[in-house]
Amino acid sequence: MFSKRKKGISWLLLGVLVLMLGVTGCGGEKPAASTGSDQTITIKVGHVLAPDHPYTIGLKKFGELVEQKTQGKVKVEVFHSSQLGNERDMIEALQLGTQQMALVSTAPLASFTKEFLVFDLPFIFNDSQSAHKVLDGEIGQGILNSLESQGIIGLSYWENGFRHVTNNTRPINKPEDLKGLKIRLMENPIHMDTFRTMGADPTPMAFGELFTALQQGTIDGQENPIPIIWTSKFYEVQKQLSLTGHFYAAAPLLVSKTFFDGLAPEYQNAIKEASIEARDYERDLIAQQETEFLGKLKDQGVNVIEVDKSLFKEAVKPVYSKYEGEIGKDLIDKVISAQQ
Repeated sequence: MFSKRKKGISWLLLGVLVLMLGVTGCGGEKPAASTGSDQTITIKVGHVLAPDHPYTIGLKKFGELVEQKTQGKVKVEVFHSSQLGNERDMIEALQLGTQQMALVSTAPLASFTKEFLVFDLPFIFNDSQSAHKVLDGEIGQGILNSLESQGIIGLSYWENGFRHVTNNTRPINKPEDLKGLKIRLMENPIHMDTFRTMGADPTPMAFGELFTALQQGTIDGQENPIPIIWTSKFYEVQKQLSLTGHFYAAAPLLVSKTFFDGLAPEYQNAIKEASIEARDYERDLIAQQETEFLGKLKDQGVNVIEVDKSLFKEAVKPVYSKYEGEIGKDLIDKVISAQQ
């Protein structure tokens, strides 16, 4: 009897040991599974411009860099041509956490932080290098960081270049030449006041309607950066191009705070690093295309006019007086002095 009892106890002890080993084994596997290291994260990033615009090319570069820095664990899908909605739609989606990232202009961001209005002022930047110095420095980063309280994280400033005027009525050499011309602009109060101050008739219009309106003569002209003037084929219906460079188009790359805060720190760092590297790539691409496309526009018979910008700067001074209360004279002065 004792022998049978001893054998039963031995089998019981063996069973307990096997059970303990099984539990220990499962416990060892749980941390690896809980890290989500085997899961692929997909980021959807949208913008409103064309598939061949530097925004698209730059964002694809950003995707390559993110995937490389995360060993393929984070992938980026790029949606161009307003596929995810207009800029306002996408910004609100970032706040809600229903969209991960967006590349937008600064104009709609002024609804969230009025300091962004400073970038809409005419001739606020002397050139691209000066703009980069301000945007990448303390002033620009401070304004970008102000979005965090709105549920959005600003990663870096990309760009769409300087905007220039085209028309099919007469050469624009000085502000007075704009008098009476119907010029299509974005629906932006500062932009419209700028052209109204110079005597033009600013006409807000959806970008998708612009080419037809120019073709039919509904409006006389428009203003956009060189890459858009070329890729939109405005040279077919506009033969006068004045290199006014009146507005600089900064483009912040944004990410939803809800989404970003949920990422592992190493993924957050990878996205931040990639945004800076891709920013520089996109800026270089804008500069290359401006030179290349300007030559192509000349080949298409467009009359390219170098203007005396000091005449235009003098003409738009009333715009500064009108908006310095809303923007803050101190901020305007800081942006100007930071370029010196």
